[in-house]
Amino acid sequence: MARRKVADIVVDVLERAGTRHCYGVVGDTLNHVTDAIRRSSIDWVHVRHEEAGAFAAGAEAYFTGRLTACAGSCGPGSLHFINGIYESHRNRAPVVLIASQVATAELGVDFPQEVEFRPIYRHCSVFCETVWIPDQARRLATLAAQAALTRRGVAVLVLPGDIAATEVEEGPAYTVHMPAPVTRPSDAELDRIAGAINAGNRVAVYAGAGCERAHDQVVRLCETLKAPMAHTSRAKDFVEFDNPYNVGMTGVFGSKAGFQAIMECDTLVLLGCDFAWRQFYPQGARVIQIDLDASHLGRRHPVEVGVVGDIAPTLDALQVRLKPKQDPDFLDRMLTLHKETQASLARLAAPGRDDLIHPQQVAALLDRYAAIDAIFTADGGTPMVWALRHIRANGKRRTLISLLHGTMANAMPQALGVKKAMPERQVIAMCGDGGLTMLLGDLLTAVQENIPLKIVVFNNGTLGFVELEMKVEGLLDAYTGLRNPDFGKLAEVMGLRGWTVERGEQLEPAMHQFLAEDGPALLDVHVNRNELVMPPKIEPAMALGTVIYGAKAIMEGRAREVVEMLDSNVRR
Repeated sequence: MARRKVADIVVDVLERAGTRHCYGVVGDTLNHVTDAIRRSSIDWVHVRHEEAGAFAAGAEAYFTGRLTACAGSCGPGSLHFINGIYESHRNRAPVVLIASQVATAELGVDFPQEVEFRPIYRHCSVFCETVWIPDQARRLATLAAQAALTRRGVAVLVLPGDIAATEVEEGPAYTVHMPAPVTRPSDAELDRIAGAINAGNRVAVYAGAGCERAHDQVVRLCETLKAPMAHTSRAKDFVEFDNPYNVGMTGVFGSKAGFQAIMECDTLVLLGCDFAWRQFYPQGARVIQIDLDASHLGRRHPVEVGVVGDIAPTLDALQVRLKPKQDPDFLDRMLTLHKETQASLARLAAPGRDDLIHPQQVAALLDRYAAIDAIFTADGGTPMVWALRHIRANGKRRTLISLLHGTMANAMPQALGVKKAMPERQVIAMCGDGGLTMLLGDLLTAVQENIPLKIVVFNNGTLGFVELEMKVEGLLDAYTGLRNPDFGKLAEVMGLRGWTVERGEQLEPAMHQFLAEDGPALLDVHVNRNELVMPPKIEPAMALGTVIYGAKAIMEGRAREVVEMLDSNVRR
């Protein structure tokens, strides 16, 4: 029987499972793996920081559904992936991390760069095992790939350098299986759901990311029930478009209509929705939850009926059991409120006075001029809010935002991965100045790997969302200021095309040039630092905290800042 290196066997398994790219930084204990990749059909993408590689791999896997790899050397190399791996795992992206390890003979004696990876990665993976015996290589690599693809998450394969270099016989022909079952509740459960819905007078639907591939069924349900549909941020791409019953998001980033629809209903139907913030669930309403993951049932808010099922086939089976509702009053009120909210958002996106650039205006121009099937990534903080509120879903566009992990610095490296995987699509990263500078070195990856992504920097000179949180709590903002370079010039030095915009009159012409650029490009826009993110409902504590901040700022000699904040938001 033929003999092969363990590294070749592992790479062969990934290749057969559909992997096209592996993101990482080379290093000694990884050398046999990278040599095997060099001789395979998998492209190695040389990033400058492993965290960026994990973000990129996760974004590629998220949008394509393909198994995507990242790999690092022992110790710090593979440890650097951790934040991007958490992000990828929480996004349910099928990623395999090859975490190479020091030689087995040196384990357990505090050898330089020895790190015990399994306890670190076990909490952010669906599979985490070490190849201790060379003969296990194909079996464990296959199980890792299969777990990532079928359980939708990250699989970690720890591979000591000496094991990777060992030659073994091929052994049994383990292969990756990809079953695709259709799951729906029992007839008795469907009858119970229908009974609760049919008894309701004001039914609202709350759609989550589990409604992917169930757009038409959700719209039909809302039509039958005369129900307004609110949705989570992660469901935006799947249910917002071509939906006359949509009333927007709820939560801190949401709209008044989405918030009111949830709070005023007497019956709430949660569809593939695991929204975490309990204060945005109604009190006293009957709650029905349908989710593919049984562990999600009732974990955020008590539910009367909780069932397991894919949303599309479950709603198909439920439809015949529902009694069409006739009274549209609740729906009409929420749709009117939603229309008013959209008009308010449009006003906030208008050009500012005296050439001031509001960040909403930047997002609205991107929405207007980007390709019809553009893909947007957005950094945690204010850029994600502007993306969610001002980038409209149309059934072709997609967005990726760190909503579950809530990290900074995700947008640019995620855009690298998306553009590498989908070169025919326009990919735009909406970056904060703080987020971009965290992984600034990987702008060089776009140049070195010839990845023509587009990067917009919302340059407000501060960690804006943190600053806002401080003000709402009645605190003086501290340690949030950023002394930034001219990002447009910096981009040019690094090999990208760059533009810097400081006045409103410059914005639209620069936006056109930026989006038309063939290669990697960066647009640095100096936006209003004092912009507030207004929630759908302003709690008394928020208002009081902001007043207290204003008083403290005036006493500290910062009255001008308070006046500018009021001018930018209240008067506007």
